[in-house]
Amino acid sequence: MCGIAGTYHWPDGKAVTDRLTDVLAHRGPDGAGRYSHAAGDGEVQLGHRRLAIVDLSGTGAQPMESDGLALTYNGELYNAPELRGELESTGVRFRGTSDTEVVLEAWRRWGTDCLPRLRGMFAFAVFDERTGELVLARDQLGIKPLFLLRRGGGLVFASELKALAAVTGGKLEVDHAALVASLLYYWVPDSRCAFREAEKLPPGSWLRCRPDGRVEHGRYWKLRDVAAEGAERARSGELPDLGAVVEESTRHHLLSDVPVATFLSGGLDSSYLTALAARHRPGISAYTIGFRAEDARFEAMPDDLRYARQVAARFGVDLHEIEIAPDVLDLLPRMTYHLDEPIGDPAAINTFLICSAAREAGVKVMLSGMGADELFAGYRKHLANLLALRYQRVPRPLRRGVSAAVDRLPVATSRRGLRSVRFAKRFLSFAGLPEETAFRRSYTMYDREELLGLIDPDLAGTVEDVLTEHADVYEDNDLDDFVNRMCLGDARMFLPGLNLAYTDRSSMAASTEVRVPFVDVEVVKAAFAVPGDRKIVGRQGKAALKEAATSVLPREIVYRPKGLFSAPLRAWMSRDLAPLVREVVNDGELVRSGFLRRDALRRLVAEDAAGQRDFSKHLWHVLTLEYWYRGATSGAGQGSPSAV
Repeated sequence: MCGIAGTYHWPDGKAVTDRLTDVLAHRGPDGAGRYSHAAGDGEVQLGHRRLAIVDLSGTGAQPMESDGLALTYNGELYNAPELRGELESTGVRFRGTSDTEVVLEAWRRWGTDCLPRLRGMFAFAVFDERTGELVLARDQLGIKPLFLLRRGGGLVFASELKALAAVTGGKLEVDHAALVASLLYYWVPDSRCAFREAEKLPPGSWLRCRPDGRVEHGRYWKLRDVAAEGAERARSGELPDLGAVVEESTRHHLLSDVPVATFLSGGLDSSYLTALAARHRPGISAYTIGFRAEDARFEAMPDDLRYARQVAARFGVDLHEIEIAPDVLDLLPRMTYHLDEPIGDPAAINTFLICSAAREAGVKVMLSGMGADELFAGYRKHLANLLALRYQRVPRPLRRGVSAAVDRLPVATSRRGLRSVRFAKRFLSFAGLPEETAFRRSYTMYDREELLGLIDPDLAGTVEDVLTEHADVYEDNDLDDFVNRMCLGDARMFLPGLNLAYTDRSSMAASTEVRVPFVDVEVVKAAFAVPGDRKIVGRQGKAALKEAATSVLPREIVYRPKGLFSAPLRAWMSRDLAPLVREVVNDGELVRSGFLRRDALRRLVAEDAAGQRDFSKHLWHVLTLEYWYRGATSGAGQGSPSAV
């Protein structure tokens, strides 16, 4: 796991690449390197920062050069041993044991045809000295990031957006459409970028730059097609052995020459992976978090620690407990810097603090249960949207009465939040809407009118564009299974746009690699071969995965109430961050620029303070957006924490 960067036909490419690589130092503190070569009438520069995980010797150093090919690679290839054996059978001789060398030789033999054969997480750039061509590639599911910027026939790329902002001197223009999308979702979709000139290489794709200035794009893997193939398997009654698939993926994800640990929240996904990992790595370490008692009580948070301890004791896991009582005023600008784009999920703080604690203990690699909820319908929104179909059959006058009664209920008292009321209000906000609109509304921050009332009126057309994009992605399939349509939408938008993005950026800020065994091509294929009525049974979400997990975990863990990998936002907003909220709402840069309307923000604050609506998440995201915007428009770019 590393940081990669480089330039192609770019002015002053050597100095630019060195600057890019310096900004990425936290992603790879174990080594640095740069490669230069002529490319037509220009040159290519490849930079690298190394976090040594597999083959700790010099033979794993990058950029890696061999017989006319040069590679800078960020990722882990879990089927490297199998591909190595196949390549050796054709006469290839390897100098070391790194997966980087396997990628390089696979590229030499198969070119872009090697990409669907790679099982892992990766983003890389490979240069062919004979043709002068540079190719960028990204993994199938968008686990690893790759940002790029093109001008004329030139290109600059990096693992993080802040690196591109730094080398352009803070001159990149903010994309207000991306900020509108961020307000809606509390993250920036993978199809958009917070700066206009920059872009993200899409998951499952490659981009080829030729010395004559031509650029070619290709897609080698499409989630839509995988879901369609899964539906065919389901119709034929060919159900996968989920337990075997998940265990095999977990075993592959343990491949490492350094210690591996796990996240262990005490929920199903992390407990399942931890138990499977302990089978293959007895005594493996795990890390879990708890919150200040007063914060947990105020938020009515479940006692996840009790379950984490139970799993650790049962499977002989070395459990490390971290109490999170952070100085959020200090962490907020730091996290905004590391997250690259405005991402309003406080779980990023949890990830950063856990990874920091693990890194201090000498752990470089962590396994996470990320992705199981998206693929197996484990979120409350999945069940809620199914229940909404039934709710729509309730007579309209009765529904109006229920809505009026729930609307009058407070979401919190002075001493604690009322979670069931918050859920009820949320459910009623979308329960009567058409399918795509209801699904969007079940997890986004605002409905159309609320969003229009919050922002500059001149951006009304942008709101329509953002909403249309969601509808286009959600409806781009031929699935006749409602639950799997939701899972596909999540896997294409929610997973790469939010969860994988903050996991990569938060963990790499602590120089730690996080692996996601559920976000694996074989697990994904199996997930979409499971019919929706096997994923949600009655009121039980993730039913098929739970059934598989019962062969490993006690039923008390498998069927416990769903936990939340989040933070006590209401407590933070009403205590630690209340003065900052007032400052940002009354005199923040977003308000002064006209992007956000002061009166609309004041209404959010007033309704939240009165306990009638829960806007803690909305206001937290306004803070993250404000800090990001300050850094992006300060003229210094996002090249250092001081910029924010």
